Amino acid sequence: MSVVKSALSDADLKTVGEALQGALVDLVDLALVAKQVHWNVVGPRFRSVHLQLDEVVASARTHSDVVAERASALGVTPDGRAATVASTSAIAGVPEGLIKDADAVRILVDALGAVITRMRERIQSTGDPDPITEDILIGLTGDLEKHAWMFTAESS
Repeated sequence: MSVVKSALSDADLKTVGEALQGALVDLVDLALVAKQVHWNVVGPRFRSVHLQLDEVVASARTHSDVVAERASALGVTPDGRAATVASTSAIAGVPEGLIKDADAVRILVDALGAVITRMRERIQSTGDPDPITEDILIGLTGDLEKHAWMFTAESS
């Protein structure tokens, strides 16, 4: 039950709600993955990778809040519970234990790539039904692509 009545049609609200929910899950998991790697990274590039990981965490957390609040504003209940994130995220698992700096970079490049691919699909699906949501997704995808570029440059 929602206390908010969206101006979107039921079909458009379903499309937009699914896009926002998927974005929320991927952003919550991205923050968790980046933090897990952040705590366990080792190697000669430890400091730069460690700090760069925190930038990804901060960005993912900020965007997840914006996405969840957009969903709520439309009358869609956001679900960021651990079980939901674990069962629906696009990001591969993180290995247990210490992670060499080069592996940490690869993990983040892969995670960001998976999330960016899905965000671009969500941008396409929300353009017609809700340009406001589309705009939010465009902005956050731009930030994720910047992080991906920086991690990719780190691995070259």
